[in-house]
Formats: sequence, structure tokens, C-alpha cells
Amino acid sequence: MKILVVEDHKNTRLTLGTILRRGGHIVDAVGTGKAALDVIGNGKFDLVITDLRLGDIDGMEVLSKTRRSAPETEVIVITAFGTINSAVRAMKLGAYEYITKPVQRDQILSIVGRIAEERHGTGTSRAATVTGPRKELQKFIGRSPKILSLLELVEKVAQVDVPVLIAGESGTGKELVARRIHQSSSRRDKPFVAINCGALPENLQESELFGYRRGAFTGATDDRKGLLEEADLGTVLLDEIAEMSPQTQVKLLRALQDGEVRPLGGNEVSYLKCRVIASSNKDLTTLVTSNEFRKDLLFRLNVIQIEIPPLRERVDDIPLLVDHFVGVFNRVFGKSITGVTPEALRYLERRNWVGNVRELRNCIERAVLLCTASFIDVGDLTQVSRQSGPEGPQQLLKEQEKNLILETLKKTRWNQKRAAAELGIGETTLWRKIKKFDLRMEDT
Repeated sequence: MKILVVEDHKNTRLTLGTILRRGGHIVDAVGTGKAALDVIGNGKFDLVITDLRLGDIDGMEVLSKTRRSAPETEVIVITAFGTINSAVRAMKLGAYEYITKPVQRDQILSIVGRIAEERHGTGTSRAATVTGPRKELQKFIGRSPKILSLLELVEKVAQVDVPVLIAGESGTGKELVARRIHQSSSRRDKPFVAINCGALPENLQESELFGYRRGAFTGATDDRKGLLEEADLGTVLLDEIAEMSPQTQVKLLRALQDGEVRPLGGNEVSYLKCRVIASSNKDLTTLVTSNEFRKDLLFRLNVIQIEIPPLRERVDDIPLLVDHFVGVFNRVFGKSITGVTPEALRYLERRNWVGNVRELRNCIERAVLLCTASFIDVGDLTQVSRQSGPEGPQQLLKEQEKNLILETLKKTRWNQKRAAAELGIGETTLWRKIKKFDLRMEDT
């Protein structure tokens, strides 16, 4: 990736640049906010890492202007003065991450590696990724009976052009299964569009999915295709479908029933030509019972259901997954770790992976960074557990943010408009935070 470091302290600037270059990235570095904005305006960067306090304009202004002038560029804000107000403001302005100093090598490389992986081959935002033709099938690592049975079902489903619902806990690989279906189907040479419904603010879901016409709302200065139309004979994955707003559920149901897409502010319609796959880590049947999800939409989406087993039900696959992730992060971080010791493997096989494959992946990622020997041992893995604990400053900051939002909601009796005003953030941002922290009225 091409990265711009904005830091007024020379030593910190040089250190960050060295870490990132050794991680295989192209790095430019400047010492002032003004210089950063000049460079951002002239060049194409995948990522900007900016200090909050600079000698001239501050990092918030760098963040704000970068998001406006280069919306595809991600921004990480770093500071030695972490406060809840600045964290909320940074996230409101669209920061990818907000981290406190001193920045650790493994921490920054982990975040940057995650951004690089998300952006690889997409050139789009986190809410939606669009992938064109790919010859190779996505790897779904496993040899356990449940995974072999799952892959057999996937191959059969790929040949039948009907909606599919993929169910499974967080971190089990629902998007990977959706991509496998797409790449095994006759649509493989067309785009694959993954839409994270949970990452789209409620008031933007409809316009992002269905598009809009100029003048449809404030800020709509041009016509724009929706993501359903962008798929164009390909496949659309509606990830976290349970997070879709009721209004958008109604319009999606109509599109599936009639096969037509109507943009906001427009009278013309286009035909829905893509295949629709939905996924959820929540039980949609339960949500239907509680009136949180439309029953008729569930029937439309759930023509074929695929259930992905959690990692605890496929322990035999852990050695394969570990070998795969060690190889991946050896390449990402320029390491040459051979594997894990037998003791470390037994430790991994006994762990209760609440976050499933994603949690295992993150564990191996940090272990590869921390390990100084040829093999990862138990000590490297337990060090990961300690450093990932709630006592870390980043986790503490998030807990403070969660508590502040919860207390404000309690104070305003869950009047989200008043709560957002007191917090100094938009209602959409507050809605997203409530979803992120899974806040409920009974918590207050």
C-alpha cells in the first residue's frame, strides 16, 4: 500500500516510516498538516496515518479534508492524549481507527495489514466491496466431515440460480462461502459485490443499495448507480442482513418480488439481474417472531439455507488453518516462522474459539509478529492473550466510549435525537454505535 505519515515529531515520523517500509509498504512522510493536505491533493494514497496534535492544523482537519477530497483513502488517527471526546469525534469524521501512543510495532502493522487485506483488489469502501472476474476459487480450509459436506453442498447450490441464506456465528467464514458459490457458478466472470448492511448507516442503506438521481436529497449532486445495479449479472452478498432497516427491507422485498430496481428520486426502473445471497449471525426466525425482521422477506431469501459449523465443531481443521495463517502472515510481515510447536498446537485445539476462525486468525497474526524463534510456542500465544486483554489502553478507551453512550441514553430515556445532541454526534453515528456495542434499553 501507499501510505502517508503525518507527524511533527521527527523521531516518531522516522520510526513509523521505517516500520511500515519494512512491512513492505511505500511510505511518504511529512511534518505538518498543511504539507499533508498538499500531498494528498496531488497523489494517490491508500492510507493516511496522522498525529492528532500537529504544529499547524490538527489531525482532525487532516482527517476531515482527506475524507472529503479522497474518500477512498483510509485514515488512522494517533495521539498521546486519548480522550473519549476526541475518539468519538474521530469516528464521526470517518477515521478507520483511533489509537493511543506509544504506538507498538505489532499494533500498527496489524491494523495496516487488515486495511491492506480489505482493500486488496477492491478499491471501495468498507461498507461494500466489489470484485471482478477471478480464475481461482477462494480457499475454504478444512478436511473435517462437516466442512467436506458443506463444500459439497456449496458446489450443488452454485449450479442453481436461486437466493441463498448463509447462517453461522461471527467469524465462521460466511463471506468466503458466498464467494465460493459465486466462483463455482455460471456468473463467475461477473462482479461479486459484498454489502455490509451493518456498516451502512440506516439513512444511507436505501440510496447505497438502489442508487439515486440528482436532487433526490441534499448532497445528491449527480446520478449514482446502486450497489445492486453495480453487480450487473453477478452476485450480491447482503452481509449482516439482520441490520437492514425496516424501510430498506420493504424495498428489497419489492425488488426481489418484481425483479426491478428503482433509484431514489427517479421514476425509471432497471431489472434486477444479479443473484442475491444473504448472510446473518443472528437467528432470523427469532427476529421475525419479535417483529425485527420481515417474515415475507425471510421467505424470499431463504430458498436454500447453508449453515456453517463453528470452529469448536471442526477441531480437526485447526492444524490446517494454523499452517495456512502462519504462511499468510509470514508473507505480510516478512517473517520466516516454520510453524507451531506440538504444545502450542494442543493449546490451540483446547481453546474455546468464541470468535471462530476469525479469532484464530487474529491470534496467529499477533503470534507471528511477536515470535522471535523458528516455531511459535505456547508462550507466544499466551502473550497474545494477555496483550489482547481488557487492560489495554485501546480497549479501555472503547469501554469508556460505550459507558458514556449508555449513560447518555439512560439520561435522555433513550431519546436518540437528544442523546446524539448531548454527545455532539449525528443521529446516524449514534445508531451505528448502539449497533456496534449491542446496547439495549434493558442495559440501563
